[in-house]
Amino acid sequence: MIPHGKSTSLPDSDIVYDHDYLGTVASHAPETLKRPYRLNTDTSIEKPYVARASYAPDVEHPQGTPVHAQKYKDYSVLQQHCLFWDRDGDGQIWPWDTYIGFRDLGFNIIFSLFAVYVINVCFSFPTRLAHSYLPDPFFRFYLPGAHKSKHGSDSGVYDTEGRFIPSRFEDMFTKYAYSAAPADSLSGHELFRLIHGQRVAVDPYGWSAAVFEWGTTYLLIQKGGRISKEDLRRVYDGSLFWEIKARRQTKEGWNKGWGLGGDGFVGGEKLLPFRL
Repeated sequence: MIPHGKSTSLPDSDIVYDHDYLGTVASHAPETLKRPYRLNTDTSIEKPYVARASYAPDVEHPQGTPVHAQKYKDYSVLQQHCLFWDRDGDGQIWPWDTYIGFRDLGFNIIFSLFAVYVINVCFSFPTRLAHSYLPDPFFRFYLPGAHKSKHGSDSGVYDTEGRFIPSRFEDMFTKYAYSAAPADSLSGHELFRLIHGQRVAVDPYGWSAAVFEWGTTYLLIQKGGRISKEDLRRVYDGSLFWEIKARRQTKEGWNKGWGLGGDGFVGGEKLLPFRL
């Protein structure tokens, strides 16, 4: 344990995960040993515990996604995550916008309709509260109130204002990946560990939302049963959605994810000659 007030620094490489060094493990709380923090995030990102409003950095990309972040610099990272579905830029995502957006990402009709229910029916009222206490009869998702769609039992990477917390993003991989640190991907089983580990008590709404969000992410970007850290970071800032749409318009298409047949891909392999 380091004496209070003593200034010291961690070695650059092999002892990055020496958690006794900082007293992050308590012997009678075994989860503190099973789910360690990443301790060297600040070697690449200045003050990684400070949330970034308009860009999403990680250790490998301390500037986030520069072109995307500059283009949408007036939006929070959570708003950038949602912008793909705001087709006309009016700050409102209609149910039809949600449906078309999921179709553009390669999801089939049934899944896209289910996404409309989850996003527009469940999140319309919370995001509308910035405008009115009356529910929206059209079930629109209001982009200025996107931060109100944050729910319990999530990853904690977005803060309550919709900013991106780099240290929380890095910690997901050290806490829940089985592979040797630093991990650069998560398997489906590791995602389940994440969902389970982030649950808070008496929060069925948050549990359900987390299962939908992480399940959808896995269906969209998995490759070989794992989702890469870089793809996931770009899901958080929304930049990957635009690339997926563009890739789907090429002959090669988007060759990750399961897609449920929506783009002819099943499990990352193009098995169907048509879209569902």
